Amino acid sequence: MSYQRGRFQKGTNRTAQDYLASIPFDQRLYRQDIEGSIAHARMLAKQEIIADKDAEAIIAGLNSIRNEIEQGKFHFKTKLEDIHMNIEARLFEKIGDIAGKLHTARSRNDQVALDMRLFLKEEIPKTIDNIKALQSSLVELAEANKDVIIPGYTHLQQAQPVLLAHHLLAYFEMFQRDKERFSDCLKRTDVLPSGSGALAGVAYPVDRQFMAQELGFSEISNNSVDAVSDRDFVVEYQAASALAMMHISRLAEEIVLWSSSEFGFIEISEDFTTGSSIMPQKKNPDVAELARGKTGRIYGNLMSLLTTMKALPLAYDRDMQEDKQGLFDTLDTLHSTLEVFAEMIKTLKVNPQRISNAINEDYILATDLADYLVKKGIPFRQAHNTVSKLAEYAVASRKSFRELSLSEYRDFSPLFDKDVYNITLESSIASRNIVGGTATNQVEVALEKARKLLRIEQNSSQVKKKGGK
Repeated sequence: MSYQRGRFQKGTNRTAQDYLASIPFDQRLYRQDIEGSIAHARMLAKQEIIADKDAEAIIAGLNSIRNEIEQGKFHFKTKLEDIHMNIEARLFEKIGDIAGKLHTARSRNDQVALDMRLFLKEEIPKTIDNIKALQSSLVELAEANKDVIIPGYTHLQQAQPVLLAHHLLAYFEMFQRDKERFSDCLKRTDVLPSGSGALAGVAYPVDRQFMAQELGFSEISNNSVDAVSDRDFVVEYQAASALAMMHISRLAEEIVLWSSSEFGFIEISEDFTTGSSIMPQKKNPDVAELARGKTGRIYGNLMSLLTTMKALPLAYDRDMQEDKQGLFDTLDTLHSTLEVFAEMIKTLKVNPQRISNAINEDYILATDLADYLVKKGIPFRQAHNTVSKLAEYAVASRKSFRELSLSEYRDFSPLFDKDVYNITLESSIASRNIVGGTATNQVEVALEKARKLLRIEQNSSQVKKKGGK
């Protein structure tokens, strides 16, 4: 084998060798590395930089190596540091010195940038599809319980009544923004860095447009220094993931609260809970709890990469090898969390009676009483003050608003009349009849929009898959 280490005469210190090696984790990029190398070989032959027969030998060798890896027959070597050198060294073993022609007109700097972009170009659509699946589960749960009224909370105190479907669709909106962020990230990931070399471009008549077409890239990088030193697209994926996990964590927190004995609003299927090692009665919402915990990991991966990149001079620095482990962990964690939540949401059982009991115990229609007085002609601040005193009196008297007599109401304002008893949970819901409000017809419209959006996106996704790259 003619593979050489350049100017170095001595082997790398074993401890340093292990420290420098990225092959334990970047072997995951083998498909992208081989795909990029095959396209590069074809381009070199097209441009008559290498002979056609040499390109054919290189491509055959690379395909053979891919088969070895996928069959578990490939031996990854730490001393070869990374996935690029492991594949290249094996190519030398297979086809001899012709393998050395593959690295013409490229550097490991633009090679790894290409691998990372190819990898995320494949994974981002999967991320978006997983978010869609979770959205679908939320819509199904909302539709199955669209008449259920729940207490809406601010400061974790009962505030105003809302439809459960309206509450669940709030998460639909959050995840919709997440999909948009990942779609935007895909646009900036979809840029070919090949041809940038180490940092200055390459001194060969390469055809970058051909490479872009072969690998399915929409754009070609404009600056070779930026192309090899840019990891913004990785940071952006991490940032979008952090936001998505934050949304999941908020949903997880409500699932934990709502499934508790104190709330009892929902019940989680046994498939997604665990028992206690000492307390036989326990049914722990471990999936939701673990999602909250994993959110911190995602944040940590984002901050780690931002910290790594913040002081690097242009162009490539070895620090950038640290872009991979956090990305892989984030991606795997996000995907598995989205998948399990999509399944878990489908199994949630809503307990309308417990919810109804909880609402009736509180003074959740206070705002509606204030609005009632406003409609009678007094300023809102005055109405707010009146109802505040009324609520204080009702609490002290241990009466609900409905249990107060009309004379008691009139002690606080002569504007109260018999129609005050027409204020109910249902009337409160119906009164919020504005776009984006919790009124039944508005929520029905929102549900239909959500269903339509998911159908359109599903059809669009299928068309893209049929169209290939």
